[in-house]
Amino acid sequence: MSNEAKQKLFTPIELASFQLKHRVVMAPLTRSRSDEPGDIPGALMAEYYAQRASDGGFIISEATNISIAGRGWYGAPGLYNDQQVEGWKKVVDAVHAKGGHIFAQLWHTGRSSNSLVTEGAIPVSASVDPEYWLDPAPTVSTANGWVTHSPHRALEVPEIKAIVEDYRKAAERAKAAGFDGVELHGANGYLPDQFLQDVSNKRTDEYGGSFENRSRLLLEIVEAMISVWGPNRAAVRIGPGGTWNHMSDSNPTALFAYLAEQLNRFDLAYLHIIEPRVKGNIVVDEGQEPIASQQLRKIFKGKIIAAGGFEPETAEAIVESGDADLVAFGRHFVSNPDLPKRIANHLPLNDYDRSTFYTFEAKGYTDYPFYEKAAK
Repeated sequence: MSNEAKQKLFTPIELASFQLKHRVVMAPLTRSRSDEPGDIPGALMAEYYAQRASDGGFIISEATNISIAGRGWYGAPGLYNDQQVEGWKKVVDAVHAKGGHIFAQLWHTGRSSNSLVTEGAIPVSASVDPEYWLDPAPTVSTANGWVTHSPHRALEVPEIKAIVEDYRKAAERAKAAGFDGVELHGANGYLPDQFLQDVSNKRTDEYGGSFENRSRLLLEIVEAMISVWGPNRAAVRIGPGGTWNHMSDSNPTALFAYLAEQLNRFDLAYLHIIEPRVKGNIVVDEGQEPIASQQLRKIFKGKIIAAGGFEPETAEAIVESGDADLVAFGRHFVSNPDLPKRIANHLPLNDYDRSTFYTFEAKGYTDYPFYEKAAK
């Protein structure tokens, strides 16, 4: 990696009205380490985020439940009660103390859930898809291990409006916790994505059919977040062409082009784009170029964070090309708490251990060494 290339990734940029010293972003990483029961961020989470906060750097929190009915992952934190707000305050304060900035990512898993983690509530979606619940894949984390999803039901319109209100309330709690803004998780086959893509949305009312109707829920949530934060402190994460959680669309290129154009009217802090070469946290198309960011760069007028399978060299390349303004790293931030420093100084990276990604202890979470300790 040349010094010239390095300079682009490590040049300052303004984001959400604050100045970042570099463009290496910590991606939202579900890690299952909240205090249970209660989905409350605790001391272990505060230590983890503090380790990964860099002076003038940007972090997006792990996916955070907006309600009990929206849960789909045991150990994931919430923003639906005051105890969780108090827990998040410690995390946010720890990040700010290091000179970092942090957005809260708001999450409703929709049909990708099980009644074991929703306190008995039936998982919900845009429409009922019997083929989805017949899949035996154990993709839902519970206190007793991994299970498959429960049968789901279609939401009624008044229920949709109530969920939008849950997002607004979660945005308010994020503000009370001291976050710098909020990001909507609109990707990976979770509820907003289930409304967007036609494999899961067979509705015939104002929330189904056309691109306009299928985008309606996501755009209403964005409006709700902006009503709390203002436009440049709200953001959206999308996954064009993503197939995780059985997602697909008959015309994904046109759908996400339409959505990006609609998002232009909000003056968002950024649009966060997951490249389709990844499925969950696995890179499934190693040689594929970052095509989604390249396509939507021509449409979206604000800042773009690219995510999904990036290495330091390819992050440099996409920022240099102008197809993205910042790059989010996931796996490498798991195992390298000092990732920006390592990239900037061409230092070797720690290997990550997938077997500890979703466990419930400090091992594989806060015990990855900083470079100085690893080199001794």
